[in-house]
Amino acid sequence: MPPTYDLLVIGDANPDVILGPLDGPLAFGQHEQLVGAGSLTLGGSAAIMACGAARLGLKVAFAGRVGDDDAGRYMRDTLTERGVDTRALRLDPDRPTPLTVVLTRDDDRAILTSPGTLTAVSGADVPEELLADTRHVHAASYFLQPRLAADLPRLLRTARDHGARTSLDTQDDPSGRWDPAALGAVLAHTDVLLPNAQEALHLAGLPSGSPGQAAELLAARVPLAVVKNGAAGALCHDGRTLHTAPGLPLTPMDTVGAGDSFDAGFVAALLDGQDPQQALRFAVACGSLSTRAHGGTPAQPTRDEALAHTTPSGAHAS
Repeated sequence: MPPTYDLLVIGDANPDVILGPLDGPLAFGQHEQLVGAGSLTLGGSAAIMACGAARLGLKVAFAGRVGDDDAGRYMRDTLTERGVDTRALRLDPDRPTPLTVVLTRDDDRAILTSPGTLTAVSGADVPEELLADTRHVHAASYFLQPRLAADLPRLLRTARDHGARTSLDTQDDPSGRWDPAALGAVLAHTDVLLPNAQEALHLAGLPSGSPGQAAELLAARVPLAVVKNGAAGALCHDGRTLHTAPGLPLTPMDTVGAGDSFDAGFVAALLDGQDPQQALRFAVACGSLSTRAHGGTPAQPTRDEALAHTTPSGAHAS
């Protein structure tokens, strides 16, 4: 029998409070600053990616942990409304749901997160039957979930043993350590690595350099290294060839979650049988179009919308 799910997403889920844009530095001293917009929306890189994939028509399941509180029920209900199966999203009675405040300014943002259940989620929250019943497993926010990070090599190996492809988006490491030894154990079972340009340099151990250089080094450790490069688009390296795709000529309203929507598009394209270059172009469209509204999920595109904005890209032998 074919797998029930196209995609299992493992990782973080929390409400995002998005405020901005700031027109100057954040002021303390009980000084109130007014901004142009504010929203409460579904957040967490894994949750945003899951919603983007469901919006593209994939059958998606989510595994993780939130608090048994109003914020946790909001996350569960919102994921469900967006077409994500949340039966493996555990409500923790002892810890609160993580909360994130995102402050935007120009094309940058500051992110403040209260971890809550992030420190408790682990491999025990991921049912093995889901790992055996999906075509692809994606993990996100590696550095924010230490117990899950320690269990990821086993989880991804199990998924691969059952025939699934795997992917990882580490996101930033707040500690600044980037723990190469622990990461090596995870990357050994990762098919697709999906950092942004700054993260790629850290993961590749480069104090400076280009996204292409980082992608080439990372492609020696995983079958496919994909690097998101903001308005410049994205690139990927498969160990032989560097593929590139330009960004779309859009003026973003909010870039929160754009990388997660990119991840959803890339995985969806691979599951459709597209080659890395085609997948890159489709993913750039998904990430770019998601910036048309505030928050990570309201403007995520449908498959037809993304295909209509898919642009040509180039490939270069390395």
